[in-house]
Amino acid sequence: MTSKHLSDTSFNTLALVEPVARGIAEMGFEKCTPIQASTLPLALAGEDVAGQAQTGTGKTAAFLVAVFNRLLKEPASAQRRARDPRALILAPTRELAVQIHKDAEAIGQFTGINLGLAYGGKDYEKQRQILEDGVDVLIATPGRMIDYFKQRVFSLDAIEVLVIDEADRMFDLGFIKDIRYLMRRLPPAERRMSLLFSATLSHRVLELAYEHMNEPELVRIEPGKVTADRIRQVIYFPSNHEKIPLLVALLQQMDPSRTMVFVNTKRAAEVVQGYLVANGIDAAAISGDVPQKKRERMLAEFQSGKLPVLIGTDVASRGLHIDNVSHVFNFDLPQNIEDYVHRIGRTARAGAEGDAISFGCEEYVFALPEIESFVGYKIPTAAIEPGMLPRLQRPPPRPRKKRPSGPAGGRGGRPRRRSRNSG
Repeated sequence: MTSKHLSDTSFNTLALVEPVARGIAEMGFEKCTPIQASTLPLALAGEDVAGQAQTGTGKTAAFLVAVFNRLLKEPASAQRRARDPRALILAPTRELAVQIHKDAEAIGQFTGINLGLAYGGKDYEKQRQILEDGVDVLIATPGRMIDYFKQRVFSLDAIEVLVIDEADRMFDLGFIKDIRYLMRRLPPAERRMSLLFSATLSHRVLELAYEHMNEPELVRIEPGKVTADRIRQVIYFPSNHEKIPLLVALLQQMDPSRTMVFVNTKRAAEVVQGYLVANGIDAAAISGDVPQKKRERMLAEFQSGKLPVLIGTDVASRGLHIDNVSHVFNFDLPQNIEDYVHRIGRTARAGAEGDAISFGCEEYVFALPEIESFVGYKIPTAAIEPGMLPRLQRPPPRPRKKRPSGPAGGRGGRPRRRSRNSG
């Protein structure tokens, strides 16, 4: 960890109310990151902001400080019902919503502001009860939040601050209709503060900002640099059958204390996990259909260092604020070009250094020219040396699911095919 990623702006020079300043100090924050130094003075003055910065540069803390400061400085409307939130923070994934809630608890620990969390996959009635009891700040994924809203668990009439985090990912995951649905039901843009943050501010994100925000100030931190300087990148060109041996070889050469491996499909995640475990590398695969409780347990073990290798599809490439990820592998090059940036951005966060190793295999290498065009440079290449690839232990065969038994005389529940000559 270094201080080179910080600006010269100190938090104690900002117009922060005492409980927020105390929370910042308790967390050990003294200097702002560039995105914080550029956006906080605007947001603290009540202006709308659309901010772009590389992943891992402190965007979450920037909008949380602004939200807490606003709610403590401005009294709630006299017409507000106890169950109606004053601030709404929208995130595209469950993991990101949970992480924002965790950061909000830390930064806002002295504010007395009530936090609510709404996301799919678990705790439906528990989340509902918390919202019915009343929260000041609601942190949510769009689908679960709209579910509660349509049931009139709360209204959006008292919203004073709207935050959209990872706005470009909202488009990628198909949430933009949900976002527009919610924004049309908020108080008018001039009666609320709106903050939008993203690693990339594409034309479609800017269109959303100009349509639903009040003349937002655009803040771009190093817009021509979409990846951090501290990420050492390299690409190998294995054949398809060489990919898993190459991954095992590289992991065996390094200390995979906290390594993420990205694949494009759930099936690939399961295959890679099987081979890594069979060859003595502790690994687990996370994807969109892993039950939420199991996902949270896997992430906790990965964060603690108990699980050294986490294999993920792109559902895991955003919103995982995990410190000290040393290596990121693109086992499959992503088909969405911007996902390359978000994947490798899991390492070298907050001034640290890290390595990003990609495989340009026969199936996905076609994406490489677009990736290099997007990041603005050629990714250094590395050769597969003779004798580098080990002979692998094959994972045990997965148990086959039993077919349901059919009627007597049939197989697997299928009816027998009638012959053409049968009556």
